[in-house]
Amino acid sequence: MTPRKTSTPSTMDNRLMRPGEIYLAKFPFGDAPGMKIRPVLLLTDPVGTLPEILVAYISSVIPTRLLPTDLLLDPSISEFRSTNLKTSSALRLHKLATIHCSSLARYLGMVDNSAWIAVASKLKDFLRL
Repeated sequence: MTPRKTSTPSTMDNRLMRPGEIYLAKFPFGDAPGMKIRPVLLLTDPVGTLPEILVAYISSVIPTRLLPTDLLLDPSISEFRSTNLKTSSALRLHKLATIHCSSLARYLGMVDNSAWIAVASKLKDFLRL
């Protein structure tokens, strides 16, 4: 599962959105109604006439014990500099949501190919694909 080169135009500044990119987006709360602006990793291309996209939650609150579905993104490590995250963060691959592309607020960066391979491997194990 490598980031694909094909993209779909978004309504956001005519930017092309691709899997592997990181955006600030409105992400739904898990235990209450409402949304909060969070960094998210795009997992799919936009789908549908009112485009939606599958995203994974990124949190700057790193759990004491990482789950098998977590990936530590440390911007001080060269492999994660392209994420443009300000602090070490946990990519929580068990916290997925399908959101409208209009919920994407701002492009931040992207994961490099080796990180994308780790994401694909973790998702494959988690989803038992």
